[in-house]
Amino acid sequence: MIKRIAVIGAGTMGHGIAQMTALAGYATCLTDANAKALPAALERVQTNLAGGVSRGKIAKEAADAALERLETVDTPAEAVQEADLVIEAIVENLDVKQQLFRLISANVPDTAVLASNTSSLSIAAIASGATKPERVVGMHFFNPVHIMKLLEVVRHDGTDDATVDTAVAVGIAMGKEPIVVRDRPGFASSRLGIAIGLEAMRMVEEEVALPEAIDKAMKLGYGHPMGPLELSDLVGLDVRLSIAEYLHKELEAPHFEPPQILREMVERGDLGKKSGKGFYEWPKTKSS
Repeated sequence: MIKRIAVIGAGTMGHGIAQMTALAGYATCLTDANAKALPAALERVQTNLAGGVSRGKIAKEAADAALERLETVDTPAEAVQEADLVIEAIVENLDVKQQLFRLISANVPDTAVLASNTSSLSIAAIASGATKPERVVGMHFFNPVHIMKLLEVVRHDGTDDATVDTAVAVGIAMGKEPIVVRDRPGFASSRLGIAIGLEAMRMVEEEVALPEAIDKAMKLGYGHPMGPLELSDLVGLDVRLSIAEYLHKELEAPHFEPPQILREMVERGDLGKKSGKGFYEWPKTKSS
């Protein structure tokens, strides 16, 4: 039974995951390799919860209880010592994730489930850094975590059924709608989302239409709640580029080759919402 969850990584995704696990009733410990990032992450959680209360989406008592369940600690080793479930939400770099999973394995209880929030990297490869790879699963959340309903649960060939069941159950408790997919490049969501997003970028590059028009075509013509270029800005163009390069290498499919416009924007530092500029201009805000 899952009672205590550790979330490693206090950035865009990590603070949102920690917010939702605490709101779901789990004792939650949030940590980051950069301890200085923790106060800002906690402030963002507080802002999100206050916003939910003001809009009538969350009862004030529930928000207050979630904040009481949420604590921060300075190091991952300390955060995972009593965890039943660890959710990693750090940089999309396989070597770094493998190193972290080795660290987690050395400090976590033997019965703990280890999850990665990776959006495209191989769960089996990440699990190779763990002492019990059968206890490793993907839990791919979507940004913003406190709003998006989908949870992609990714099982590699060695993941045991109990681990998958645990990830699904925790997702449901968080108010998510889980889907279970196999560990293949890009899983389901990233593979589809990147293909659409890259084609939209090529359309901008070829001056087919302005970003606003392309996004409106997908929203009004296909019922997408957000256009692919707006979504790319929200996710981060550097993240999109990294995933595209990975899928292009793994699948050897030409439609995953990053367009030049994406490479140039990332090189300039136009990364989307987090930098204030991408395909759109974004106002600077403290909370996501």
